[in-house]
This record gives sequence, C-alpha cells and structure tokens, in this order.
Amino acid sequence: MTVIEVLLSILVALLLVPVLVLFKQVLFAVLLRVKPRTLQVARPSVTVIMPAHNEHLLIGSTIASVLPQLTKQDRLVVVADNCTDDTAKIARAAGAEAVERFNEVQRGKGYALDFGVRHCVNNPPQVVIIIDADCQIGPNAIDKLAKACVQFDRPIQALYLMRSPIGASLKTKIAEFAWLVKNLVRPSGYATLGLPCQLMGTGMAFTWQSISQANLASGHIVEDLKLGIDYCNAGKPPMFLPEALVTSEFPTSTEGLSGQRTRWEHGHLGVIFSEAPSLFLSAIRSVNFNLLALAFDLIVPPLALLMLLIVGSVAGAALFYWSSNLVAPLCLALGGFILMGLAVMLSWLVFGRQVISLASLCYAPVYALMKIPVYLNFLIKRQVSWVRSKRDE
Repeated sequence: MTVIEVLLSILVALLLVPVLVLFKQVLFAVLLRVKPRTLQVARPSVTVIMPAHNEHLLIGSTIASVLPQLTKQDRLVVVADNCTDDTAKIARAAGAEAVERFNEVQRGKGYALDFGVRHCVNNPPQVVIIIDADCQIGPNAIDKLAKACVQFDRPIQALYLMRSPIGASLKTKIAEFAWLVKNLVRPSGYATLGLPCQLMGTGMAFTWQSISQANLASGHIVEDLKLGIDYCNAGKPPMFLPEALVTSEFPTSTEGLSGQRTRWEHGHLGVIFSEAPSLFLSAIRSVNFNLLALAFDLIVPPLALLMLLIVGSVAGAALFYWSSNLVAPLCLALGGFILMGLAVMLSWLVFGRQVISLASLCYAPVYALMKIPVYLNFLIKRQVSWVRSKRDE
C-alpha cells in the first residue's frame, strides 16, 4: 500500500467515525425502545424561566400551555431581554411574572437565563425548568421533568421537536425529518445504552443547587450545547426523557427559516472544532465514559453536511481509483455511504413516516446541495453571535 493510499484511507476513515456513531444510535433506537421512567418522588417546587426577546406574537400561547401545569408553589418567570415590543406587558397580562433586562453589550440567551436565575435567589425553587418563548408544552411535561430531575439528580432533557406549519414547503418537511433524527432518534439510541444526551435549549430541567452554580452568562451562539458539556464534565451527564414533550414550529418565511438554521448549524460546527478535541482528551484522561460518549455524539455534524461529505468522499475516492487504482479509500467511502443510507432509511421507517413520504425524502440530496452556501459561510463568514430568528407575522 502506497503512502498516498494510506493517507487517503485515514482521511476517509476519520469521516467514517461520525457515520458509525450515527448508525449505532439509529440501530439501538430501532431495536431497543426507551422504557418510560418510573418516577417515585414527590412533586418538587418549580420555577419555569422563559427567556424572551421581542416575542409578542407567540409568548401568550406559550404561557397558556405552561400555567395549567403549575401548582401553587410554582412560578413562571419571563425574562424580557432587550425587548423593544410589549413582550413583558403581554406576559404579565397572561398570568406570568415578567422581569425586564436591558444590556446592549451583553446580548444573548445565556445572559437572559443568568438574569432569570439571579432573580430567583431570594426564593429559590427545588427545580428550574427552561422553556423557550415560542414552544408548546406537552401533557404533564412539567411534572415529569421536575420529578425526574430530583430523582436522578441530573439535568433532564425533554423531547424537543420542531413541527412544519400547515402548507409548509418540501424543504421545511425535510428539515423536520432531520430534526427528528437529531432530537428523537439519536438520543433515544444513546438512552437505551444508559448514555447522556445533548441539551437542546428548551425543555431542560435542573436542580436549583446545580443551575445556580452554572456558568450561564455568555453570548455563546449555542449555549445549550456548551452547558451540557459543562454538566458532563462535572459528573452530572444530561438524561433524555422522551415522555416529556416540547414542540415548536419552523418559521414559514424563508428569512426566518434560513436564519434559524444558520445559527444552529454554525453554532454546532463551531463547538465541534472548538470543544471536541479537548473533550476527547479530558474524557480519556479522567476515564469518563459519559463524557466520551457525549464527545462522539458531538462530532456528528448536521445530517445534510454529513451526507455531502460522504458523497464527496465517494466521488473523490472513485476519482483516485480511476487514476491510480487505489481501492482501499473507495471501499471505505462506499461503506460509509451504505451505512449512512441505512441509518436514514431505518429512521424513516420506524420514526419518520408520519413526517415525510419516501418520495419527498428522495429530494434530501437536493436539499443538502442547497445548503452548501451555509457551510461555505461557516468558513468565510461564520455567525458567532446570537441572533433571534425572524418570526412569522
């Protein structure tokens, strides 16, 4: 085997790592379903913190889905962060406790969350649950999250799904399926093995003792990913609780959808490059298997990008095979392509048929190609600060 063949094989093999992680997660999610947790503790006191920036269109509906699940000992605190609309006024009228924060320098959800936690210091609850201002809460979700958080003394992540609005485009339906794979299939596969999940930004429950000591005040573009890593480092890996459901809708406007996806994907890729190497080293040094599992989960890029990389590796390996008969890289690339295809098809067969038809799913490669500018912008014009997605009027 020549030096070139060895180097190409190594490059393709490195790309196979996230494909293998994805395939393993999907396979275990399909073969072993997550068993509902038996919650045997008394219902703790809860404060729901809801960060909001100019959310006058949706916050009333979100509050209406939360309040019926709260008891007399609970609170709902809306943090109206740098708002220029009547978010705070609407929140108070809807029955929530609203506090306002203004700071043009320190902007972002992390600062709003820190402000909300500090607001509760004089009357702390047993559990803090974070809900975004554009979400709907499933039946008994607050109760399940709060009890699980106390019983297991770990951060608890609800199942957070994005739904396509009525009349959504094919692109939005494909995005909904990709979200389903990321937030349901993959964490379900890990959960069957007793492994942690990533925090997803909403539907997150924490004990007061842990969240009051967390480093929340940051403008990090994906503060939830960073927070999950911090908890795993501290020996409290987040736990997935699919019985608790939180949902939201994709924006219908092209601008809103594009901005939302850019923020998520640039943030995820940024964390991969900035955090993954040190995570692997830290996990190995401390023999922390939960941290190691989270590191492997973290390096799985967005589904569209992974598909592009795999197809690109097959094309590149085929070209080298045609010019120099290098067969090993081509075999590895084809293996990755097959595993990727199997992971997508299994996810669709078991979890995704109610979301998208197989005929529509066949357009996913076209959708991936359309996202090339998003990934090129990550290299030349990366979004590094938090930007609120444009809401539908």
